[in-house]
Amino acid sequence: MIVLASSSPRRRELLQQIGVPFRIQVQAVDETPRPAELPAAYVARLALEKARAVSALNPGAVVLGSDTTGVLADQILVKPEDDADARRMLQAMSGRTHQVLTAVALVQDDHETVQVVRTDVTFCTLTDAQIDAYIATGEPADKAGAYGIQGLGAVLVAGINGSYSNVVGLPLTETAAMLREFRIPIWQQDPSREC
Repeated sequence: MIVLASSSPRRRELLQQIGVPFRIQVQAVDETPRPAELPAAYVARLALEKARAVSALNPGAVVLGSDTTGVLADQILVKPEDDADARRMLQAMSGRTHQVLTAVALVQDDHETVQVVRTDVTFCTLTDAQIDAYIATGEPADKAGAYGIQGLGAVLVAGINGSYSNVVGLPLTETAAMLREFRIPIWQQDPSREC
């Protein structure tokens, strides 16, 4: 069993999909990008900070921290502040390709590793009416980049190049390989794991 340092329902579902028993414990970290911080360094730092904060409270446990962000023209796309910010992001991504970066960090006491996975996502050309209708669903409000590929926002995406699960929030192939390094098997059946 691992400790998942994330409250993301998508990460819970993805870990369940590959049969990894876990419990959830979250410690707040400041997610503000640092001045001149590059996107890959930003997500790697946040994933490690989340995992380290929870690891400090769980000696001996394997803790998984993760962070996902969108990147357009080298600019980090965080969660929108409001509807106007979501509209700005979606208009900027319309008809263009952006990147989704997810960092996965595993920490067990002083043993730690982190990996950043990139997926290119190409958006359809969106009308203002489509953007307004999508914002009205409320889905963009808590999503980095203002959309969820696993939800209603799937229709905004013309195509992807790379890992789909990475865009959802946890690159499963890479996560499974990292878990093996920490002797955590996948495809376990544990009905007591948290959902």
